[in-house]
Amino acid sequence: MAENNRSRPYDFLGHVETVIYMVLGVLLGVTAILAIVGCLHLFVSNLHDLMASTTIFDVIDQLLLVLMLVELLHTVRISIRSHSLFVEPFLVIGLIAIIRRTLVLTLQAESFTRNSPWGPDTQLHFHAAMVEAGVLALLITVLVASIYVIRKTKPGEAP
Repeated sequence: MAENNRSRPYDFLGHVETVIYMVLGVLLGVTAILAIVGCLHLFVSNLHDLMASTTIFDVIDQLLLVLMLVELLHTVRISIRSHSLFVEPFLVIGLIAIIRRTLVLTLQAESFTRNSPWGPDTQLHFHAAMVEAGVLALLITVLVASIYVIRKTKPGEAP
């Protein structure tokens, strides 16, 4: 009888956890759908100017945001099913976020060299962008290596 009383709070907290994950999943799903609609609107409204690099980068940026949201939704779904967290989906989300930031940084660096005169202020911003690009490249390497190691050390356990 005492064991049954101890499992009730545990079961209740398990149900609360599942409900929270489900609400989080619904919110992530709705957010992803809204981001897709926004991306479609951006694409259609700039269809006449689709060859411009800023439009292409904006569409890709939005699509990568949707991809991050879908990966988070996938992670939540796995968490609901297994009641545990896996590291690999978070590494993938981080990798997508870093690639997204790299694309934005590339666009910003291009504007430094194209639209403004090459002065000390522009050089300072460009140098900071190149340092950030180097750090992002290092982070991409670390995350890809981490994903590789996780997949090689635990084959068959990936969700």
